[in-house]
Amino acid sequence: MFGDLKGMMGKFKETQAKVEATKQRLNSVYIDELSSDSLLKVTITANRKIKSIDIDEQLLEDKEQLEDYLILVLNKAIEKAGNVHETELAAVAKEGMPNIPGMDMFK
Repeated sequence: MFGDLKGMMGKFKETQAKVEATKQRLNSVYIDELSSDSLLKVTITANRKIKSIDIDEQLLEDKEQLEDYLILVLNKAIEKAGNVHETELAAVAKEGMPNIPGMDMFK
């Protein structure tokens, strides 16, 4: 009824190892996000860790403007990184899932 349960468990462990390896690899995948006028640049990893923030001198003159820029650019970068992260992990997870009718969760 359950087929090769031992083989399935081995496949799940293999998939878990691939997911962990993918998470580690995503530490070296960088996403750059620029403000529309290029006065602020943020670089983060696909694991959503900030690596650098480059602020043009003229933004340092207006605290409120700088805060607004940081919020906008960081949110865009985090969204892009999240999309990359989820896509990569879903691909690895789907690859390791057994073909169980009605359980196609990763379309």
